[in-house]
Amino acid sequence: MPIKRFPAYLRDIQEEVEGYAKGYGLDFFPILYEVLDYKTMNEVAAYGGFPTRYPHWRFGMDYEQLSKSYEWGLSKIYEMVINTNPAYAYLLEGNSLTDQKIVMAHVCAHVDFFKHNYFFSKTNRKMIDGMANHASRVRRHMARHGQDTVEDFIDTCLSLENLIDPMSAYIVRHREKTQAEEEQEQDQRDKVGRLRAKGYMESFINPPEYLEKQRKKRDEEEKRMKRRFPEQPQRDVLAFLIEHAPLEHWQTDVLEIVRDEAYYFAPQAMTKIMNEGWASYWHSKILTEKALTAAEVIDYADANSGVLATSPGRLNPYKLGVELLRNIEDRWNRGQFGKEWDECDSMELKRNWDRRTGLGRQRLFEVRKLYNDITFIDEFFTLEFCVEQKFYSFGFSERSGSWEIMSREFKKVKDQLLRMLTNRGQPVIVVADGNFENRSELLLRHVHEGTDLDAAQARDTLRNACKLWTRPVSLLTRIENKGKLLRCEDGNISERSADYS
Repeated sequence: MPIKRFPAYLRDIQEEVEGYAKGYGLDFFPILYEVLDYKTMNEVAAYGGFPTRYPHWRFGMDYEQLSKSYEWGLSKIYEMVINTNPAYAYLLEGNSLTDQKIVMAHVCAHVDFFKHNYFFSKTNRKMIDGMANHASRVRRHMARHGQDTVEDFIDTCLSLENLIDPMSAYIVRHREKTQAEEEQEQDQRDKVGRLRAKGYMESFINPPEYLEKQRKKRDEEEKRMKRRFPEQPQRDVLAFLIEHAPLEHWQTDVLEIVRDEAYYFAPQAMTKIMNEGWASYWHSKILTEKALTAAEVIDYADANSGVLATSPGRLNPYKLGVELLRNIEDRWNRGQFGKEWDECDSMELKRNWDRRTGLGRQRLFEVRKLYNDITFIDEFFTLEFCVEQKFYSFGFSERSGSWEIMSREFKKVKDQLLRMLTNRGQPVIVVADGNFENRSELLLRHVHEGTDLDAAQARDTLRNACKLWTRPVSLLTRIENKGKLLRCEDGNISERSADYS
């Protein structure tokens, strides 16, 4: 892809907008812009912003979808920015100067978010090089084993790329025990089964034959636990397959590449509402207060109304994010938080509540640093905000056979929002047993949280997991409150009732 020289007039706009952004307290990595025509922009977008990515037909399919959508006037990519240091951002050739100002202000806020939000802190900031390395490894495997063979295997891996543990980078799941912890654990093991007794009653309350019986019972339980494989359910299914599936070396390498990229992109899905809301908040403030001329105001209003537009039955993350951030700023400026606010039952008092604390901007930067979408919505999506923004829950009605408003009740609306965001809206699947029924078969378990699995997708997932495990794979789930065990062998799916407890 030829790189065009960045025009001087755009560089001047960049310096101006970045100066305003830093003046408001935004702190971001250096930003490198490239100007692309719509065709090249669609190509880069199809690769997730990384033109150096490995070759695969899926990216071509994404490109065709983006191109058709642009040609038919259904969508248009104004900008794209990737989480690296320095950050790379792409501008669409032919955009008006007003559009380019909006994009640059938007990008400054995105990069500030990438740099400071906790959930991006574990990502690879040199992923441009990482993607290029992945591409060279895949091409090397294609040269050795054939393009069709490798592409087919990548298809299988990509169908399972969501079976990771997105929180594992921030939570210590496993760690080696210290010597003091091992000694304490041994001391506790020695006390298992021993009843409390005063010294002179010890031999009567805890006779040797009783303690020996309890010790044998404990040892049998420990042996039973050690026979479990894995000992505890494992959320990162891809990591389990990499470690234990009977794969060839090149297949393991490809699966590691898919898993590595899935973890890189995971924080973007975990913070979509916050990230877009933060960028929309700051591009609005920078342009309306600093960067626009009088002649550009109408063009800005027209472009911004498209970004924040809402449509029935669809959630606009830009709109929800920016309105909730503005609500937080207003509440903290007025002192509408804390014990006294929470315990106030008078709606009249709450409407006129203004302690003039002026903490709104400070609170926004704290929120940007510490929260993801789930914690953001859980803490700040209040009854007052829900009523003010006219939120409702949406669903399919069996009675009418159509999609319609199901409820305007606050709790139901908030619960539906949180369900949509939990695990990025995807089901939680864990490895329950790597030696199911002592036949070296794999048992996956669906952690049911109120929503049944999509039957077709569950079967496709089983078939692809079976290709990697090379032996039958089963999936335990609950359908219509009844336990079901789906089993795949040689591509054929069978189903039977099972205990889901």
